[in-house]
Amino acid sequence: MRSIGAVTTSRADFNAYRPLLKALHADPELSLKVYVSGMHLSPEFGLTVRCLEDDGIPIAERIETLLSSDTPEAIAKCMGLGLIGFSQAFSRFQPDILVVLGDRYEMFAAALAAVPFKIPIAHIGGGDLTLGAIDDVLRHSMTKLSHLHFVSTEEHARRVMQMGEAPDRVFVSGEPALDAIFVGPRFTAAELRRRYGISVEPPFLLVTFHPVTLEYEQVEWQIDELLAALNLARMPVIFTMPNADTAGRIVTARIRSWVKSHPDIGTMVDSFGGEAYYSVLARASAVVGNSSSALIEAPSFKIPAVNIGKRQSGRIRAGNVIDAAHDRGSVLAAIQKATSSDFRQPLQSLTNPYASRTNSAVATILKALKDVELGGALLVKKFRDAASSPE
Repeated sequence: MRSIGAVTTSRADFNAYRPLLKALHADPELSLKVYVSGMHLSPEFGLTVRCLEDDGIPIAERIETLLSSDTPEAIAKCMGLGLIGFSQAFSRFQPDILVVLGDRYEMFAAALAAVPFKIPIAHIGGGDLTLGAIDDVLRHSMTKLSHLHFVSTEEHARRVMQMGEAPDRVFVSGEPALDAIFVGPRFTAAELRRRYGISVEPPFLLVTFHPVTLEYEQVEWQIDELLAALNLARMPVIFTMPNADTAGRIVTARIRSWVKSHPDIGTMVDSFGGEAYYSVLARASAVVGNSSSALIEAPSFKIPAVNIGKRQSGRIRAGNVIDAAHDRGSVLAAIQKATSSDFRQPLQSLTNPYASRTNSAVATILKALKDVELGGALLVKKFRDAASSPE
């Protein structure tokens, strides 16, 4: 039986490939081993490892990496702890293939630790761009560490091949998260109120703001400007918690303070599960902030998105996205445009550029993981020069 290891470090990446993890677990020809780390194991971030437990997904290892600080030094130390922790885990068991997703520093530590053990790496989400975040360089580094590549679009595939990766190892799968959007159950408004204490019946904004890691010195001004714009918009707001990035705790503290002083319109939820998040997203008047979800998932729901600042710069955008600078005037103007009927109405015919061209990203990834020949031929990577033709 072929063993597939998968790394998950936060609610974000878990929701992104939850459909794949469930399919891997259900396949009788595969043995799934999940390595859980990062924010999943922290009560501060909602102890979201429970989401895996609720799904019955087997957890092979729990690897602690987070520190109680979010300075650049602390983030670098977290990467070091991750490298040590994953190396210890791989010394106990090496999966036949290790699946990693995206661009987080915790994922990078896992991929780097796998290299000396000669574990083939399958990377989901390469070739994308996020020019405002350190994630961008980590994503491209993970591409070079990896042996199989599952990308969202043809443009992403070209970028991965431009980095010297062989075309027959690059699969345009689409985003696996989108496989589950219209399949899973939806919570009613009453269920959301009972579980999370939120109201989704009046028009509201769903706001997620992460630190811009290449501009973390400006995070206080940036979050204060966003909150000032929300003051002026005077719409109900549901916040989700930011990632464990540099200066992330500043964002969290500012939001909690704003919610406390605006109990009539503000609520914050530490962590939604996948079904709950999509149930809220589907009802939002607009998504506001700088989360990738606004670009990747919101188009499938035909929901407008106000994307603030440079964190997602370079990413492919559908017609639902309105880009705004960080100042309150720009954010307010973008919110007013996004919530107008003139902007929302044309979105009903919107096509999501991240959706699978075969209608199932999971099926594409699953087939490749099962069919690829293991051994030295997979581990040896030949750099393909740009001028060369495919072999």
